[in-house]
Amino acid sequence: MKRLSHWLALATLAFASLLTQAQAPTPPGPHDAILMYQGADREAWLLERARKEGTVTLYTSMAPTEASPLLKAFEAKYGIKTELWRALSEGVVQRVINEGRTKRAVADVIETNGPEMEMLSRERLLAEFYSPHTADLPPGMIPKHRQWMPDRINFYVVAFNTQKVKREELPKHYEGFLDPKWKQRLGLEATDAEWMAGLVHSMGEARGMAFFKKLVEQKPDVRKGHILLAQMVAAGEVPVGLTIYNANAQSLKQRGAPIDWLPVEPTLARPQGLAVARNAAHPHAAALLADFMISPEGQQLMSSMGRPPANVKVKSSLTNFNYVLTDSAVVLDEAEKWNQLWTRMFLTK
Repeated sequence: MKRLSHWLALATLAFASLLTQAQAPTPPGPHDAILMYQGADREAWLLERARKEGTVTLYTSMAPTEASPLLKAFEAKYGIKTELWRALSEGVVQRVINEGRTKRAVADVIETNGPEMEMLSRERLLAEFYSPHTADLPPGMIPKHRQWMPDRINFYVVAFNTQKVKREELPKHYEGFLDPKWKQRLGLEATDAEWMAGLVHSMGEARGMAFFKKLVEQKPDVRKGHILLAQMVAAGEVPVGLTIYNANAQSLKQRGAPIDWLPVEPTLARPQGLAVARNAAHPHAAALLADFMISPEGQQLMSSMGRPPANVKVKSSLTNFNYVLTDSAVVLDEAEKWNQLWTRMFLTK
């Protein structure tokens, strides 16, 4: 219910933001000339000035076990000191909004879920920025306003305990889990109304809603927290998790846990976003960090830690399958509808 309240608040704020934007165009940002610089000497030009700024601050919902190595690699390459502030996505959104309203420029670079990035864009807290690496990002993941860029991808996949379920037992389509043999053997994450919306959009309203009505009858175990659900699958408490982020399952697998995962159709993909704060205190360093994080170098490091990279130049088994991309703007606009439906079906006893 806490997550539902969060999304309802965001949806209300999004509507207010849309009204504001309809009345007046977004004014130029204070760092547009810096962030959109495309000279051949761009990296050296940014670095010279970033060293004078001395530091750069990243706000992210990425786990510290991944964010810290990324920042350390950036520091080693450029000699720029980094600061990290980490929270869940709703915490990142609220902190950036609060700082924006009080005119406090603390965050330089922001990284979190696509829908939350879209919210910050509508609040006019992000700046359009250029990077030579955006050409290597999937065009369908880049919003038209270009105020944030995809840096990693969250895939909703099916994870299973390898001691309780064999890979060949799993169906190729989600509808296969309506078979009576899966009753009370399935798990869902408690906040995944976005997954429901994506499947219904992909399958069609009638077919999609019929699937979810029957899925309720399978009595899935609903748990709060994607990492927790993945851990429960690894522990065998939940044989099969239907809404697992593949990065979480992969991380446990790489550490030797009896868990594996499979992309079951339709496999939903949600871009995670990277942005430069509109009023960044260290704009040159911010542009340099944003470049690094979506560069092949930064993306390869991310992939090695089990995070599916967005840059297509980085080949990864974590992204090598067909998927359906969710639209972060649509997710935000329809949040109230799907959260209420999800709550009635899976969270209300």
